[in-house]
Amino acid sequence: MRSDLMKQGVSRLPHRSLLKALGLTDSEMNKPFIAVVSAASDYVPGHMHLKELSQAVKDGIRNAGGVPFEFCTIGVCDGLAMNHEGMRYSLSSRELITDSIEIMLTAHPLDGIVFIPNCDKIVPAMILAAARLNLPSIFVSGGPMSSGNVCGKRVGLSETFEVVGRYADGKVSDEELMEWENKACPTCGSCSGMYTANSMNCLTEAVGLALPFNGTEPAVNSARRRLAKETGERAVELVRENIRPLDILTKRNMLNALATDMAIGASSNTVLHLLAIAHEAKVDITIDDIEAMSHRIPQIAKLNPASSIFIEDLNEVGGIQAVLHELSKKELIDLDAMTVSGTQRDRLAKAKYADGTVIHAIETPIRADGGIAILKGNLAPEGAVVKQGAVKPEMMDFTGTAKVFDGEQEAYDAILNGGIVAGDVVVIRYEGPKGGPGMPEMLSPTAAIAGKGLDGSVALITDGRFSGASRGASVGHISPEAAEGGLIAFIENGDRIHIDIPNRSIELLVPEDEIIKRREKGILPPKELKGYLKRYAAQVRNASVGAVFKDN
Repeated sequence: MRSDLMKQGVSRLPHRSLLKALGLTDSEMNKPFIAVVSAASDYVPGHMHLKELSQAVKDGIRNAGGVPFEFCTIGVCDGLAMNHEGMRYSLSSRELITDSIEIMLTAHPLDGIVFIPNCDKIVPAMILAAARLNLPSIFVSGGPMSSGNVCGKRVGLSETFEVVGRYADGKVSDEELMEWENKACPTCGSCSGMYTANSMNCLTEAVGLALPFNGTEPAVNSARRRLAKETGERAVELVRENIRPLDILTKRNMLNALATDMAIGASSNTVLHLLAIAHEAKVDITIDDIEAMSHRIPQIAKLNPASSIFIEDLNEVGGIQAVLHELSKKELIDLDAMTVSGTQRDRLAKAKYADGTVIHAIETPIRADGGIAILKGNLAPEGAVVKQGAVKPEMMDFTGTAKVFDGEQEAYDAILNGGIVAGDVVVIRYEGPKGGPGMPEMLSPTAAIAGKGLDGSVALITDGRFSGASRGASVGHISPEAAEGGLIAFIENGDRIHIDIPNRSIELLVPEDEIIKRREKGILPPKELKGYLKRYAAQVRNASVGAVFKDN
């Protein structure tokens, strides 16, 4: 066992002495040592209950004859960080979390790991750590928040951002605004729609690193506690069977995850994270593979913010296992790929069939292609991402007039104050991984556009990214980004932009000779940075490769 590095032999007497200072007994010294890596936090709603879940995990580890050791990581709540300087630390925290786990579990060698994430960047960060360390590992998330109920309507977090736009137009009273504030987020857990956190927790299950229902079982349910205990038990068995993350994070399972991504209309942020995971696991998957999968896989589920269906509803009809089962009917899932609990075939033997409402039959999908599309063109020769499953039909092929902003706040103010009208394309640039830095999410601008009723007549493009809660004709991850000299840096007010999602195209309709003249003017100088963001901006690559660090 790997933990023997610090507990076996005469030379490890000092180490055993320190372990006994923790209260360990002689009998425990001969058992598997299992790390419990939690993102518990007092001010992230998705993480506020993780201490309770980690205790259930530790109980499961002890049930199976292991010894648990818990430590916690940092974790950013994207909702609380939204629309201010804190959002620059969200994506950038992914690499920091991964590195910190590597440090802890290399300095203190244990035999296996249970990861307990829940929100946004913490999930992919922990998967990156699992791939890097390649110790027997299993995941159990904190589970989704229950949907809210405001004015008799079920709602999620995305609608709270949209109501700000309606309030600015005088369409919402102060009393109704307070009801939104008090009732939209009623429980602990990751926000209730198919936003980034729930998307990544569902894909962790689909890729095989978590037990069934990891992605959908609500945070408040007792079944979530039982799942945590079963995960702890299974962690010890994985050590004994020597099943490791890189046995699971193969191209076969990564393609299973991508198929699920397309089928459920997941967050566009999954593109960043799956590319980063593939890079860490040394799996040959590129943004072009994602686009190919988009054409191949039909969308069979559409959840909030694109509809009034929530994660809890998906759970009730069989969750991600039912989605995989439906895809398998057309041989769109590799059933022989390994998971932490048998093969995909083993797991799907118990799965439900599509209910026809939450999960559509594969023969009658919501749309013939996937929920995410990759666009290319002169504006994004290395790719851009749109959550096409949340775009209105009239915006699928749209030509509009550019309104250009060198940052999110300026654009948000213009939207709220009536500076954006039907027919506009809002351009927000210098918000990419390097130029932001940190590639902040643009939920506030996209929600304000929707809240003002403009999501059927206004598009938004950016080298930043979007929250999974965003909807509308919102094209992000434009690569190369403005800070790299990408064409988005040279758009001017009044330019015409053509977004053709069915044909996967995004074009600036400006003559090439004019573009050459504009390029001669150069780009904005880099921002004055300090601390972690300065180091991050110097190391990060663009979104087309998952915003991973340079390989030095």
